Amino acid sequence: MPGPISMPEQASTFANAMDPLFWVLVALTVFFTVIVGIMIFAFGIRYRRGSKASRKNPVHHNLFVEVVWTGIPLLMSLVVFVWASEVYAFSRRMPKDALQVYVVGKQWMWHIQHANGIRENDELHVPVGKAVNLTFISQDVIHDFFVPAFRIHTDVIPGHYTNAWFEATKVGVYDLFCGQYCGTQHSEMIGKVYVMEPAAYQAWLASGGDKQVTKRQSIAESGEEIFNRFQCVQCHGFAPARAPSLVDLHNTPVRLEDGRAVLADDNYLRESIIDPPKKVVEGYQPVMASYQNSLSEDQVLQLVAFIKSLRSGNKAVAPAEGNRQEGKQQ
Repeated sequence: MPGPISMPEQASTFANAMDPLFWVLVALTVFFTVIVGIMIFAFGIRYRRGSKASRKNPVHHNLFVEVVWTGIPLLMSLVVFVWASEVYAFSRRMPKDALQVYVVGKQWMWHIQHANGIRENDELHVPVGKAVNLTFISQDVIHDFFVPAFRIHTDVIPGHYTNAWFEATKVGVYDLFCGQYCGTQHSEMIGKVYVMEPAAYQAWLASGGDKQVTKRQSIAESGEEIFNRFQCVQCHGFAPARAPSLVDLHNTPVRLEDGRAVLADDNYLRESIIDPPKKVVEGYQPVMASYQNSLSEDQVLQLVAFIKSLRSGNKAVAPAEGNRQEGKQQ
């Protein structure tokens, strides 16, 4: 059933956590607005020009009143701060077993890729009761992924990955909007989120989705194709001489030429593909070409997914003959 008037339905764990805080803030705002309004009105009437109210011996200091009107709002503010901090921390604690979904915002549509290769436009299918990790990026301008029933409202930024997660609690179909004005057809950048029973979702995955969805190879496999097509293996391998190894690289510290140490997270991997000279690895020269004009954001996401899949004892890139040449390259 829908929530209170003007409130979207509660369909995620976030809604259950955020709505009580929202209504407490509304109640506090109304309470203090009414109190201040009544006092302004009462003093305005009592001390209006020409009234007979006594204005002799005005009080300039009252410690008790000052402590009360300072202490009570302070305590209320601290309670709200701690409560809001807990809700925020909950929204940022990404479950480790969450389903991975990649979202690219474009003027004016949502392009969605599942880890197994299924792609959707302006639709997202997820199972109920399972955490879903969304990785966002924009191909053009700033968008905003907004699902009111889930209380998800995340900026989708060009040139930088952002993340959010949710866990749907009710089977159903929910509205998806762009919450940031992004051009003339902003109001048409809408879609649907389909929350399914786990068994129905698994059947949907196995069948490759509905008629509007194309089943393809996994996103990591697509990234491997791009990796081989651009001959990245000529420089990146197990024991490279021209470029750093990509095996076990993801989420590990990397020492740069300027002495800094950075974490090789998703944004670092993307930046190293799009703008290699920006962060040159220690011991290598900035001679890698940029692929900014050669790859779409979808393809960069696929490459990043492939690099993340390169783990010792799992799947690795075979060293190429070119790796034995002298010289180093990022």
